[in-house]
Amino acid sequence: SRQGWIRTVRGHLQDVGDLRYKEGDGPGFVLHAQTTDKLLAFATNGRFYTLGVDRLPGRRGFGEPLRLMIDLANGHDFVALLIFKPDRKLLVASSDGRGFVVPERAVFAQTRAGKQVLNVSGDVEAKVCRPAGGDIVAVMGENRKLLLFDAAELPEMTRGRGVILQRYKDGGLSDAITFAREAGLQWRSGERTRTETDLRPWLGKRSQAGRLPPKGFPRNNRFD
Repeated sequence: SRQGWIRTVRGHLQDVGDLRYKEGDGPGFVLHAQTTDKLLAFATNGRFYTLGVDRLPGRRGFGEPLRLMIDLANGHDFVALLIFKPDRKLLVASSDGRGFVVPERAVFAQTRAGKQVLNVSGDVEAKVCRPAGGDIVAVMGENRKLLLFDAAELPEMTRGRGVILQRYKDGGLSDAITFAREAGLQWRSGERTRTETDLRPWLGKRSQAGRLPPKGFPRNNRFD
């Protein structure tokens, strides 16, 4: 849930709208998984945590706080929850606009303390964790500037601060994704998915500032 409570529901759930949450809470992450799967939880401290789906609480009640199953301090929150796929790569980025690509098998954690992957400190927090697979990186700033650059400019690392993805005079990073150039840049607008195929106005080099996004881009400056 949005406040970090987790539970499993058996069966092929088509409509998640009838799931109940504690008062003041609501949907956070909904995943279709098998009991044999492992889950990766990525937190604002830049650490990855691994949980077995078979060890998660069942549907009865509201579940249990996820942070009680791992060693996550109260000052941090969850950024992403994914099903572990060892052959995949992930794009991770921090609020100050730095990031890199990491092989997913390298983030698997063996202990409750998790595994430090994205180094953050002070007011900087981990902000993005998404599957990486396309040849273009799209970075969106809180200042509503969009920058696209070649994914080859993004290093592959197993731990560190990463490189500067986008520069800001005000604010920081809002969102980042990778996508295939031939598919175009896509984003969610209400119930619709919109696509921009003419990428030239926003294509540049890593660490540039970018330009205002296409007309109709969400006001929350996120791709989903």
